[in-house]
Amino acid sequence: MNLITPANRSQADCPTTKAAGAILPLARYRFTFRLHAPLRLPDYAGSLLRGQFGASLRRVACMTDAPTCEGCPLRATCPYPAIFETPAPAEHAMQNFSHVPNPYVVEPPAFGTRQIDAGGTLQFGLVLFGRAVAQLPLVSFALQRALEGGLGRERARGVLERIEWQHTADEPAEPYRSGATFIPIWQPGDAAIAVHDAQVAPPTAATRPAPERLTLAIHTPMRLQQQGKPLRPAALTPRKLVADLLRRVSLLAEFHAGHPGLVADAPALVHHAEALAHQTALRWQDWSRYSSRQQQEMTLGGAVGHWTLEGDLAPLLPWLWLGQWLHVGKNATMGMGGYALQP
Repeated sequence: MNLITPANRSQADCPTTKAAGAILPLARYRFTFRLHAPLRLPDYAGSLLRGQFGASLRRVACMTDAPTCEGCPLRATCPYPAIFETPAPAEHAMQNFSHVPNPYVVEPPAFGTRQIDAGGTLQFGLVLFGRAVAQLPLVSFALQRALEGGLGRERARGVLERIEWQHTADEPAEPYRSGATFIPIWQPGDAAIAVHDAQVAPPTAATRPAPERLTLAIHTPMRLQQQGKPLRPAALTPRKLVADLLRRVSLLAEFHAGHPGLVADAPALVHHAEALAHQTALRWQDWSRYSSRQQQEMTLGGAVGHWTLEGDLAPLLPWLWLGQWLHVGKNATMGMGGYALQP
């Protein structure tokens, strides 16, 4: 078995400016595994894949075998918490945080229960941001170990067949959609992951004029919350969408790319969003997952469908474009809140 090892590191440049149009370390990858046994996925496999990824990442990264990361003397330098359990700062100039977003997004197969036969392929996407981009070899190694150990209730095992990188000249899209350009960067027998341009530049007015009308095609449940409660489609507003998206981008840039203030004009942008007209063709989609931490079945859901924004979109376009990679809303790391822009 030719494994990707943590020593095969790729490097990514950090952002060089604090404005829309900055070069951001960000990439989408597509992993393809060949299964040795049949596998039945739940309706939405994001939670399953994220859980298996996290458990495996901890096993391959942890050097102390401590039961938790809390109090570990290596916590500040260990890649596991940096990627999967980002610690909130004890103090912050603006506010106190109970948690900060992690720098990855698992993008599972399309919604709907899927049966994959023995010999078939399991394919899913993974977005990495900031310093996590340089950890792609370790992340890939952890995913390999996870599938070698078995996935799902059947403990179906598989072997990594290839890793592909989405060419950044493409519009971001869900990883299973046809038409996107994915370039192979690793396959069995390769000594290391091929060098690739793991960064993106959000559009500016000079590179892409903003349309007056833009539609978000939301393909995984978008769960925007107010005071801890999910907002149903009728309660969604452009202001809430932009506020949540800018907060996510700001925190990711600060804690994972070392650039606080990337969205320096966030209050003005949120205010600007209030003037947008919008039309929704959304429905609520629930799905269930088992929480091992709470030892119970949990139902989650969010809005899917089409959400059209109209008005002066130029100041918001770079951030709406970036949200196609980073997702927005609750449980984005398991792939929720994924959308693609349609002019």
